[in-house]
Amino acid sequence: MSDTPSRRGVLLAGSGGAFGLFSWAAGAATPPEPRRQLTLKRSAGARPRNILVVLTDDHRFDAMGFMKTQSFGETPTLDRLAREGVHFRNAFVTTALCSPSRASIFTGLYAHQHKVVDNNHPIPPGLTYYPEYLQAAGYETAFIGKWHMGAETDTPQPGFDRWVSFKGQGSYWPTEDGLNVDGRHVPQRGYITDELTDYALDWIGKRDRKRPWMMHLAHKAVHSEFIPAPRHAGRYAKETFRYPETMKPGTPGRPMWVENQRNSWHGVDYPYHGTLDVADYYKRYMETLLAVDEGLARIMDLLHQRGELDDTLILYMGDNGFQFGEHGLIDKRAAYEESMRVPLLARCPALFGPGTVDQVVANIDVAPTMLAVAGLEAPASMAGANALPLAQGRTIPWRTELLYEYYWERNFPQTPTVHALREDRYKYMHFHGIWDIDELYDLQADPGEADNLLARPGHEALAERMSKKLFARLEESGGMQIPLSPDSGERNDLRDPKGPKGAPFPDSFLRPPAGKLAALAQKLRPG
Repeated sequence: MSDTPSRRGVLLAGSGGAFGLFSWAAGAATPPEPRRQLTLKRSAGARPRNILVVLTDDHRFDAMGFMKTQSFGETPTLDRLAREGVHFRNAFVTTALCSPSRASIFTGLYAHQHKVVDNNHPIPPGLTYYPEYLQAAGYETAFIGKWHMGAETDTPQPGFDRWVSFKGQGSYWPTEDGLNVDGRHVPQRGYITDELTDYALDWIGKRDRKRPWMMHLAHKAVHSEFIPAPRHAGRYAKETFRYPETMKPGTPGRPMWVENQRNSWHGVDYPYHGTLDVADYYKRYMETLLAVDEGLARIMDLLHQRGELDDTLILYMGDNGFQFGEHGLIDKRAAYEESMRVPLLARCPALFGPGTVDQVVANIDVAPTMLAVAGLEAPASMAGANALPLAQGRTIPWRTELLYEYYWERNFPQTPTVHALREDRYKYMHFHGIWDIDELYDLQADPGEADNLLARPGHEALAERMSKKLFARLEESGGMQIPLSPDSGERNDLRDPKGPKGAPFPDSFLRPPAGKLAALAQKLRPG
C-alpha cells in the first residue's frame, strides 16, 4: 500500500501547481496529459460482481435505527444491510467535508494528494476515478445524484456511461437549474431523493445481464437544510431528543477556538446566524433520511426480482459525519468523532456473510475495495487499501492509525487547519494558524472526547510521540504543504452581540514575567 503518487506532491504558489492560486483553465495551452493507463491486472480466479454504492450527505455514524442512539429514528433497510451484511463499526473519512471526501472515495487518495482540499478547489487535470478502471475492464457504469466536487458543475465526468446530476448542492424541490441527464438539461420533477431513486431503478432495470455494472447513487440527503418528504414531515415532532453531554459550555481543557465557535455560524448559540433548536434540527434530519431508506428498499426489491440481489455488492456510507451539539458545535470539519466518523455497511452474500468489522476503515479504502470486488488489483499509488478481506473475516495486516486533515476556509473561518492522528486508543489533534492548545484524548476512557489530556501536565511524551508519527505520515504521503485559496464564497464570520463573549486563554498559557526579564520590564516601565 503506497501513500503517494509523487512523494512531495504539488508545491505552493510560485511553482505552477499552486492549489487555488493556479487556474487549471489557464494552463490549457500546456501539452495535453499523456494517455492514462486504465487497464489493471486481474486477480486470479475472481469473478466481477455488480456494484451499487449509495452515498448520503452528512450522515453521521450513529444515525441508524439499530444503533439506538436516540429513542426514535427508523431505518429498516439500513438495519437489514447491517443484519444481513457487514457493519464496519469504525468507519471514518480523512476529511469531513463534501468535496474532499468525495474525491477521496473516487480516487483512494488523501485530500493533500488529490488536491480537492475544499468545496471550491478545482479538480486537477489527469485525476483518475476508480469507475474509469471499471469501464476499461468491461463494466457499464452510472453516476446518479450529487457530484459537488471541484466546482459548481453538473457536467458529465469521466468514468460514467450514464450521468444524472445537478449543480452544487442541488435542491430538495425543483428549481430552474433542473438536472443534467447525459449532458442534456431537463426539469427536476419532484422531491429529489425520490427522483434520484427513480432514475436508479430505470437504469438498473434496463441492464442486459451480459456485462457487470456499477452505479454510484449519491443522494443530496441528508444535507441541511433538512427537508423531509411531505409523507414524513413531522413524524418525530413529539419525540424526545437526548442532548449530548459535551454541549454544555465551559468544559475544562476545551480550546478557545472551540468555545468561541459556539457563538458562530457553526455553533449552538448562533447557528447559521440565527436560532434553531438542536432537537428539532435532529428530528428533521432523521425524517429526511426516511426517503433514502425507502428508496434503497425499492432498489433491493428490483435486484431481488432480477435475481441479482445476492450477487451485487451494496455499499452504503456517508460522506462525513455531523455534529448536533457535541462540543457546542453543529456541522462537521472538526476532527471530533461525530464529524469524521460515518456509517459504512456492505452486503453481498456471494462474497461474504453477516458480521462486524472493528478495524478502522476509511473513505480512501472504497476505491481499492470496489476494484477488488470487480476482480482488479488497485494501483500502487492509492493511499487506501482493499477492505474486502476484512469483510470476509480474514486476518490481514491493517493500519494501526488513521491520518485526518482539514484546511481552513476563509468563508467558514470558525475552524482552523487541523491534522489529526487517530489510533485505536488515542487521538491527537494538531492545529495550525491559531494561538491555542492542541487536543489529546483517550478514546477508551473518554469516548465523548470531553477530557483533553493536554490541559494538564503528564501527557507530554504521548503527545510528542503522536506528533512525530503524524508528521511522518504527512511527509511520507506528500502532505507537508498547506494549500492556499483566493477569497471565494460568502463570509460567515458574524457573532451574536448578545451571545457568549470570547473564551479566556488556557491556564497553561498564563505565567508572570520571571528573572531578569521581570527586572528589565520593571526598569523600563514609565513612571
